[in-house]
Amino acid sequence: MRADATFAVKAFVPTELKPEPAVSTGLPVGVATMEKRFDGEAAGRSVTLFTAAFDQTTGVGTYVAMESFEGSLHGREGAFNFVHSATTSGSDRTAEFFTIVPSSGIGELAGIAGAGGMAVDADGTHRIWFEYELG
Repeated sequence: MRADATFAVKAFVPTELKPEPAVSTGLPVGVATMEKRFDGEAAGRSVTLFTAAFDQTTGVGTYVAMESFEGSLHGREGAFNFVHSATTSGSDRTAEFFTIVPSSGIGELAGIAGAGGMAVDADGTHRIWFEYELG
């Protein structure tokens, strides 16, 4: 099955967490927490641990995010984890990865497995989709 939705970031909070011992590189590494709201065939909210090596000036970098989603897919209530990452040169998304974490589903989403993806429209609308099975 495929569940499509839009989402909005409700909170993005940088943390003071830094790799120790420190290693100097061309891009700084940072960690933040996020909260998102989802509307559509996937409805609910997620909380995220977000790690990135990113240059704010040029928009170049890579991120890795672990999200915990609670809500519904096609009306089935529950929760699960998913992980995604991508690289950008400032105006694109490459090297994308997106998977639902095995054995993470609970409630009516127990046994969920699959993948998905994300995209940002030209008007700034954020889209997400889950391609999943329940087993």
